[in-house]
Amino acid sequence: MKVVVDEDRCAGHGMCLTLCPEVFDLSDDGWAVAAPGDVPTEHEAAVQEAIDCCPENAIHEV
Repeated sequence: MKVVVDEDRCAGHGMCLTLCPEVFDLSDDGWAVAAPGDVPTEHEAAVQEAIDCCPENAIHEV
């Protein structure tokens, strides 16, 4: 599983960072970014929750 954050949709709520700080971070501008590469198996459930809970639907599995 790999995820990306659509920077045009992200509004910087930080829900993803709260749910899975091991995969998501905030840029210097306050927008969410996902760690590159595959999501570690142990974090897949938390990442899926972040996808489902993102108020802007900005997180996508690729």
